[in-house]
Amino acid sequence: MKWKMAENSLFAILLRAPWYVSVLVSLGVFGLVRLFLPWGYALFGTLPFIVIALVVIWRQLRMPGGKKIAAGLEALRALSWEEFARRLEEGFQRDGYLVKRVSGAADFELEKAGRLTLVCARRWKAAATGVDPLKELAAAGEKREAAECLYVVAGEVTANARAYAKEKALRLVEGAALTALAKS
Repeated sequence: MKWKMAENSLFAILLRAPWYVSVLVSLGVFGLVRLFLPWGYALFGTLPFIVIALVVIWRQLRMPGGKKIAAGLEALRALSWEEFARRLEEGFQRDGYLVKRVSGAADFELEKAGRLTLVCARRWKAAATGVDPLKELAAAGEKREAAECLYVVAGEVTANARAYAKEKALRLVEGAALTALAKS
């Protein structure tokens, strides 16, 4: 069983926030605990927040910048469907998935540890993605009893489509995640 952190827990929120937020929280915890306990205990109490700040800094240093992501997305948009699909297959295989091409609302079936994931990627070049392709993918996921559905997009996603994806627990693969997945 894989452990998953609650989305709205303090640590999950701090992992999504800039690094300095964790540092400020650790300083606040240190000051509060220092009122009641010796400085050694107060320092120990701040350790989880300092570790989170270091993890966030490490992630930010590894994350490509905005210009590099934009250039990567442009390069992906210039690919043919076959080349793009091949890169996605290779990326999913690097992540440990068994990949099978399918037709219909999904383009790929991924299997890992007995879990089925459907991936729709054929409209990756679309300038803007609306709700309709996401509805098709969600219906296919329900029909196939998929554990997860991924929608791959190199363009913009409308606000309605984002809301629908969140409501139906569809994961959007875009931006830095897409360039990392489809790297050659």
